[in-house]
Amino acid sequence: MPEYECKRYVTSLLEPTEEEIIELYHMHATSEQFHSEIKTDMDIERLPSGKFSTNEIVLGLGGMVYNILRLIGQINCKLETSKKRAIERKRIKTVIKDMIMLASKLVKHARKKIIKIYKEEFQISIFREIYELTCT
Repeated sequence: MPEYECKRYVTSLLEPTEEEIIELYHMHATSEQFHSEIKTDMDIERLPSGKFSTNEIVLGLGGMVYNILRLIGQINCKLETSKKRAIERKRIKTVIKDMIMLASKLVKHARKKIIKIYKEEFQISIFREIYELTCT
């Protein structure tokens, strides 16, 4: 028995090509994935206030933090060469888990506060490279 596959796209665009329509649907799916990351991975599903101005500030800060985390994830993908296949992008949850939540402790010594990071942390070399790239 032969198998048939049928894909159907409905659009109101004026005379687009098949490739343009398929690309638009793929871009829409990517946009939905980013939206999902902002809501779930950054825990902004429910806004904290009933006031529009407060929620506007929260969303503005959330967008800024999201962009910073995406930048860290993109730099991390370029620097990480130990993987067998190239990684195009990392989810925000993975960036937070790998790069932000490093095993560390705050030490006070001689009137100075120092953050000590566990030496055996597997992401520490990438963390240092990202720090040098962004802070110099």
